[in-house]
Amino acid sequence: MADTPNLEETHFQAIDTDRLFAPARATHAPRILLLYGSLRDRSFSRLMTEEAARVLTRLGAKTRTYCPSGLPLPDDAEADHPKVKELRDLVTWSEGMVWCSPERHGAMTGIIKTQMDWIPLSLGGVRPTQGKTLAVMQVSGGSQSFNAVNQLRILGRWMRLLTIPNQSSTPKAFLEFDEAGRMKPSPFYDRMVDVMEELMKFTLLTRDNKDCLLDRYSERKESAAELSKRVNQKSI
Repeated sequence: MADTPNLEETHFQAIDTDRLFAPARATHAPRILLLYGSLRDRSFSRLMTEEAARVLTRLGAKTRTYCPSGLPLPDDAEADHPKVKELRDLVTWSEGMVWCSPERHGAMTGIIKTQMDWIPLSLGGVRPTQGKTLAVMQVSGGSQSFNAVNQLRILGRWMRLLTIPNQSSTPKAFLEFDEAGRMKPSPFYDRMVDVMEELMKFTLLTRDNKDCLLDRYSERKESAAELSKRVNQKSI
């Protein structure tokens, strides 16, 4: 028998396989929010998210794309700023996200990071990102790199998003889009389609099961302690 004296048996639970494998399934279209990281008139990260949104729509998703123009720097405005509120409302609405950033100076852009920094880990007692799916992409002006997507993965994990295994990195993006802003046929286009297909599958598999997947021993303990403190306080 396993010797686990540090476990608090009141909060330790066996895995509920019925709950895990057979949740009630929603029938509405998966809600996917797309964020991009450049404000140039011909922004390749925006063009890439537009292509991704088209593919997601074909796969049955409902998509919304947030324009970061006018979003203030973190802590340089109040949370009721219209652009901040718009972003947070979209994150709450979403069941999955796509983040696409250019690589600038070997890293993601400040524009995409500012969007992340305005998304709180907790909002009114609700964690707006936890348990939702995430796909990451990047575009580059030069040779292929994975610096931005690797950083986006770290952000995604930190924000408790279920970041899918596949990713897209498109080098020399200026060669991959035509004058109308549409992505040309290529292996890079095919990879983007692969990523969106995988995102949809993971979203459909997990969106109805978040409560079970995110039910954690440590948080059950924490909740019990908070309840005890509130119930036993001497005055209100």
